[in-house]
Amino acid sequence: MTGDTEFGSTKGADAVLKVPPNSSIPISYHPLFGPHNDILLLELDEKLLPDVINQKVSLRGQPNEDAVLCTNSKTYALKFVGTSNSVFLVPPSHQFSVNEESPDSDTNTPVASVLKVAPGTMELVEVAPRIDKLKSLLSENPYKFDEVNEIYESGLYQWDDLVDRVQASDEELRSALRVLQAVEINGYWRIVDQKYMDRILNMLINNSLLNDWSLNALNEDEVVESLVNDGFSRSISHHCLEVFGSKVNEESVWRLDERRVCVHFARGVLSSFGKMKMESFMEEWTRKVPGGMVVSFEMLEGEVLVEKLGIQCWVYGFSVSSLPSDPANRFSRLFQERSKWEWKDLQPYIRDLSVPGLTSDGLLLKYTRRTQPTANSEPVFTAR
Repeated sequence: MTGDTEFGSTKGADAVLKVPPNSSIPISYHPLFGPHNDILLLELDEKLLPDVINQKVSLRGQPNEDAVLCTNSKTYALKFVGTSNSVFLVPPSHQFSVNEESPDSDTNTPVASVLKVAPGTMELVEVAPRIDKLKSLLSENPYKFDEVNEIYESGLYQWDDLVDRVQASDEELRSALRVLQAVEINGYWRIVDQKYMDRILNMLINNSLLNDWSLNALNEDEVVESLVNDGFSRSISHHCLEVFGSKVNEESVWRLDERRVCVHFARGVLSSFGKMKMESFMEEWTRKVPGGMVVSFEMLEGEVLVEKLGIQCWVYGFSVSSLPSDPANRFSRLFQERSKWEWKDLQPYIRDLSVPGLTSDGLLLKYTRRTQPTANSEPVFTAR
């Protein structure tokens, strides 16, 4: 039986694929054999194969960063894994084609022509998106009230700019923009200066009082038009509703979210006064919030820390939103703030951390030491 009838095609990868069980095939150097550093082997989970085949993945990262591979919803680190075995790359017969036949060659003999010997493979490991860079980029030029007079030659980023610079999938990037309360203005993604947000929120509340609007049933068109008449842009007016409110129904009726509004004013109080006695802070905070809203210290989990000095309690701002999203840097910053943390204080500052393949307990085990003097006492965490 000839090679043609037994193996079909006698050249390239087709010949290897058609080798029957318990059979062998000779190999030879392809005329273009060499290191071919532009060709890498990538080992894939089967669930990722359709995305790769249909070109729905992208490599992201700057020249000074380790590249990541992103699907529409997830981010993967690329890890090179060496192998002690020889891995031969045999191309299909129609690729890298040259005249492979010599005068003595038998065209009916199946041959696997090796183009490259691969030293290992690239593997994918799901990782958390690297969002801290997004926060840094958007913080370069926050949107301010007197923006019309500013001319920026750099520091403004459109969607494609962020995709190019931030190592995160499209879904993860959009989610991070929502968390940062970013808004698209004239094609550029911006975070809004906190003083500006305070100004427009106070104007919204003032207009509600003047027009006898309920803060639990705000008509979107009326609110936006009133803010536009007060000198705010339409996009910023809509953004204010989205940041501090939630839709009641599909008929463009909004209610201000009590917790979000109260937290905003608490941040403003502590920004102005710094560390305060608990009683003074609660009094000032209560005075700042709109009538009908009730403040509760529980609203401020992950926003403030309490320090006991003698018989007095002092409170100061320490917001989880200002902390790094990378676990190692997050825990480092936390232990710079306090050398010891009780669980009730620590938990609000780490519950947003998400590391694929690692639970919250796993994070604590990796980055902290837990001590518990007695069975009934609260556990205390220190840096590992």
